[in-house]
Amino acid sequence: MALEESVEWFLDHLKVERGASVHTLIAYQGDLTKAWSFFFSRGLRDWKDLGAEDLIAYEASQAPPIARTTAQRRVSSLRSFLKFLKRNNEGPVAALPSTGGFRKAKTLPKALTREQMQSLLELPDLEKPTGVRDRALLELVYGAGLRISEAMDLNVADLLLEERIVRVTGKRDKTRQIPLPEGTITWLARYLDYARPKLQKRPSGRFILSDTGKSMLRQTAYDRLERYSRLAGLEGVSPHTLRHTYAVHLLRGGADLRAVQELLGHESVATTQVYTQLDMDEVRAKYDKAHPRL
Repeated sequence: MALEESVEWFLDHLKVERGASVHTLIAYQGDLTKAWSFFFSRGLRDWKDLGAEDLIAYEASQAPPIARTTAQRRVSSLRSFLKFLKRNNEGPVAALPSTGGFRKAKTLPKALTREQMQSLLELPDLEKPTGVRDRALLELVYGAGLRISEAMDLNVADLLLEERIVRVTGKRDKTRQIPLPEGTITWLARYLDYARPKLQKRPSGRFILSDTGKSMLRQTAYDRLERYSRLAGLEGVSPHTLRHTYAVHLLRGGADLRAVQELLGHESVATTQVYTQLDMDEVRAKYDKAHPRL
């Protein structure tokens, strides 16, 4: 089928030429499979024949009960795909779909307070190897600002504790070195010395191991954090929340924006700038304290 073959061509482009991760490829494949199935059901057999009315119908099909964020992502995936086809003279003549109807409202990243973060860190049961593992995982994501996929892909050899750094391979296979705070190092070392040997059932280079001794899945890490956040009385906390918290705490402590950009592995400083939008009460308090005319 021509529709499906074009999608596979696009996915190969993302993988080979853009260095997209497995998670990105799976997400695009799922979104675009739904799109071409929808258009095929409308009689479309070639992307060049895609018309404006088809695009409008597809956007209309993404209405509730489909979540707004899901709808926005699916239409955005379709936009990227159709742009790729147009660049290669295989795309439709019709205008590209707009994501205006599904555009996600811009919101500030939700960062935990120092007190909330500390209460979360103290929840794992340190009498058990799994508890020490969970504490090390929380410390790693917060202490180094890692994406959860980066934490799950981390190998023991990537931790250079004597040098107080962790070597991370992020998006597009770019490697960066991140300094580790002393408190984080303490828990990573305790996990390596005490808990990890008890969890390991067979030789493995992965740093974070599951309860069965295998590489921990990303969803498992999400589930563990969700459980701890409920125990701490916190809502809407994800591994990405800890990454946001890392960045906000660094910037509030006076860290340079460019330095935080490098630590987070952001391609552009514009992506990092969202973290500078601190609470206005805090900004006003600093202003009132610092301005010579007040």
